Amino acid sequence: MAFPEDVLTEDEHVVLHLHPHWKALIRPVVVLVLAVAAVVVGTVLLPAGTGGSVGLAVIGALALVAVVWFTLWPFLVWRTTHYLFTNERVLLQHGVFSRDRRDIPLTRVNDHSMSQKFIERLLGAGTLTIESAGERGQSVLADVPNVGQVQTKLYELVEEQHDKHSLGDGEMRDILADMREGKPLRDPSA
Repeated sequence: MAFPEDVLTEDEHVVLHLHPHWKALIRPVVVLVLAVAAVVVGTVLLPAGTGGSVGLAVIGALALVAVVWFTLWPFLVWRTTHYLFTNERVLLQHGVFSRDRRDIPLTRVNDHSMSQKFIERLLGAGTLTIESAGERGQSVLADVPNVGQVQTKLYELVEEQHDKHSLGDGEMRDILADMREGKPLRDPSA
């Protein structure tokens, strides 16, 4: 369930690869513990014989359904949700059986913000909202671990990408001087 490297371009490299914060797994673990406890209590307290066996089978079946629905499924969703930050874009991917992926080029990121509730601050998680140019607008990444550091890294990546694709003051002065002198325009990256 690792993120496939073949979705990256030739010069692209992964800077951060995250799953949602582990706090998303608290409820599934509690359900698992309660389901096991219910089966153990049923085994100990139900009388031996046909009535106890039927009761234990019902408890076991309900526990199995609860574990699959409230433990296994949330774990698979957590494991297949990827927040990938590269030197060129942000990739958001989720889906157990089907897969949805959104690519946000760093050059299109207009704004990003983070928010943390009190308990999220204690656990080191939060919500990161990335606003990009385009028709889809905002992307909300819930339960991002170390959200403050991730937002800072995103800022650095966006600025690095912006600097890479913009001309500096000296280059702009050279181009304007060449234009005034009637020289043909040259490639500033050459």
